[in-house]
Parts: sequence; structure tokens; C-alpha cells
Amino acid sequence: MKKIAFIGAGSFEFTRELARDILTFPALSGTELALMDIDPQRLEFSRKACERIVMAGQYPATVSATTNREEALRGADGVVITVLSGGPSVFRTDIEIPKKYGIDICVGDTRGPSGIFRFLRTAPVMFDICRDIERLCPDAIVLNYTNPMAMLCRYLQSETSLRITGLCHSVQGTAEMLARWIGADMKDISFLCAGINHQAFYLKFMNDGKDAYPDIAKAIQRPEVYGEEIIRCEMYKHLGFFPTESSGHNSEYNPWFRKSAAEIEKYCTHGTGWNPGKHAYILNEYFERAHTWKVEIEEWLGNKKIDLNRGKEYAAYIFNAVFGDFTPFEFNGNVRNFGLIDGLPDGCCVEVPTIACKSGIFPMHVGKLPPQLEILIGSSARCEELAVNGCVAGDREMIYHAILFDPLTSTQLDMASTKAMVDEMFEANKDLLPENFK
Repeated sequence: MKKIAFIGAGSFEFTRELARDILTFPALSGTELALMDIDPQRLEFSRKACERIVMAGQYPATVSATTNREEALRGADGVVITVLSGGPSVFRTDIEIPKKYGIDICVGDTRGPSGIFRFLRTAPVMFDICRDIERLCPDAIVLNYTNPMAMLCRYLQSETSLRITGLCHSVQGTAEMLARWIGADMKDISFLCAGINHQAFYLKFMNDGKDAYPDIAKAIQRPEVYGEEIIRCEMYKHLGFFPTESSGHNSEYNPWFRKSAAEIEKYCTHGTGWNPGKHAYILNEYFERAHTWKVEIEEWLGNKKIDLNRGKEYAAYIFNAVFGDFTPFEFNGNVRNFGLIDGLPDGCCVEVPTIACKSGIFPMHVGKLPPQLEILIGSSARCEELAVNGCVAGDREMIYHAILFDPLTSTQLDMASTKAMVDEMFEANKDLLPENFK
């Protein structure tokens, strides 16, 4: 029997869907699903959901639930990590302090001032988890879903000995969207996608072996298509390649879309799926769901019908490739850049085509990016490198410099104002930062 540990299993929808997907593989149908979370109530909901799936599918699997991380990890073949460090009181400062200084952020989980401080809070928590994995299941395949993806993966891949990569939904999700726009069947779609997390691009996008970019160019001329993803369509029109991440996210990573109220109205209020409100979209959603999540879970648990069809989440396919029936699986993983993408910093975290198989996880060489993409992506990658190295060293100046050169921040603030903002964010986060910052 294989064992897969879910650290942060209180993420109800993700845990139940991934558990469902894992059990659809015959070689993994008898897996022990070891659920762990620090919130007993959320953990219990996830346990009930997984047990319902096991019963409905008549699988020989077992489900365990514990608040003890060591118990969940001991002897695991695979580990999935999806955790959030810090509650809403500090989380909202990631958005509200930059807003006070004129930096309007709508998600704030990836890079820039909000993403960097989220990383600094989460790094010690993730490090402790990985130290436990090194001790209790050192050969496990570790899949991270926690943001900020690139900085956390880069940090853990350099500071631990684990076989760890990070996964994001945007690559396969965007490919499906583009296929829909051009009226193609996904079985006919192939692509080469590379960059960094939330800032990767389709270097090739093929439909039945033919370049599909001309069809995409025609599709975005239709108002209903352009209006669905305004920022991404603008980026494609001007850069020549389509980005993986949604317009809402992308609006934060570039200097072109959020510098003023007029730009936010033109590019971000419509056609992003992340409409601004009193606070950033992500804060609105977070606080709204604080009042609805229990009802949504109870509705699912009370539904007599359960969908047992396999979804498209990468993690189940990766586990099956490495310790299931060993069917190789290609995906875009977050790994360190040692000879994978030319022109990006050596050792930074890149998101590139990766093969999972019986022998492990192996990233593929991509080569040189188009020069315009190298400039755009390289700027973010270098800021992330500064932030990670600053975290390791406990160096506040490196954190300040990482934010100083952030594309959106640098369009809004002078150096002194950026320093004041960073100092205020350090103060707001002081109780949750790594020990070397205290």
C-alpha cells in the first residue's frame, strides 16, 4: 500500500478532488490517504469527503486524519503541501499597506511587495515541514501548491535535500481556454511553455501539428474573446506570445496596467475576472468565503451523487508515474534553472516542461527565450532571487532591493517611499518572520 500525505488537508475542494484523482489509477486505488491540518474542523470535513469517495468508488484505500504532522508524514511515498501562514489580520496588510502608498494590488500571492512578505512568512513554516519530511520520508516525491510558488520552491530546493517541485493550474487551464477560443479539441493541442511561475509563455502552440497562433490572433479580434482576458490579449498583441496566468495576476507583474485609476478602469475592472472593490479582489473573496465555506461543504457532503471521474490535476498523474504504474507523465514543473533557460539567473526557479517517471522528476532544456520575454521574465526572476537570498541571510536590505525593483512598485514610488513601505510591512509581519530577521 502506498501512502500520500496531505499537509494542509483542510483545503476542502482541493483535497477531495486530488484524492478522487489519485484513487482512479488502479495502481494507487489502495493508497493510504493521510490527511493533516492544524484546524480540526476543516480536517474533519476533508476526512468525511475522502471517505465518501472511497466508499462510492469501492476502493481498497484507507483514510486517516490527524493534527500531528509527524504521524501523517511517517513512511509517506508522496507529500502534497497546501498551507497558508498567517491569518486574515496580517494577510490584509500585504494589500492594504502597499495601497496606502499608492500600489494597487488585486491578488498579491506571487511577487512584488505583497508576494515577498507572504514568502517571508511562509518560508519558516515550509522549512519545518520539509525538515520533517527529510527525517520521516526522505525519498518521498513532494509537490508544493503553496504560493508564492517560485520563491518557495527556489528556497526549499536550495535549503533541503528533497525531491520537490511546485505545480500550478494555469498552464493546462490556459491551454484549454485557447483551444476553446479557436474551436480546437484539446486532444489535438500541443505546446511548449516556459518561463517562471505565473509569468510563463507559450513559445509554441500547435493545433493538429500546425501553428495555432494565427488562429489565436483572429480569435482575439472578436469582442467577446478580447473582453474575457483584456490584459493577456494586450500582452499577446504587443509581445507576440500568450502568457499562462490570468489577467488579474498579470496586471500586478508588469508596469503597464495598474499605475492609475484610469488604467485600472480600462484594463483591470473588466475582463480580468478579478474586479476591484473596497480592497483587492482576493481580500473580498477571502472575507466573503469566511461566511459561506461551511455551507458549501455541507451541501457537497449532503449530495447523494459524487463525481468519480478523474480530473486534470497534475499531482495524481505524477504520483502514478513515479510510484504507481510508472506511466511517464509530462507537465510544467517549478525547478531550479541549471542550464534549462538561457538568459535567466543561474539557479533561479523556472517553470519548464518536466517528465515524471519511475526514476524521478526530470526537467527539460528549453534554451533561449525571445528577447522581449527574457527582459520581462528576467526582471521578475532577479527580484525573486534577491528575496530568497535575503530570506536565507536575514538581510532586510536585500528584501528592500527586491521590492525596489519590482516593476509595478518602481512605476509608483520613489526610493525613500519604497523604503518606508517596506519598513512598515516588516513591522506588520514581525511576529511571523524567520528568526534571522528578529
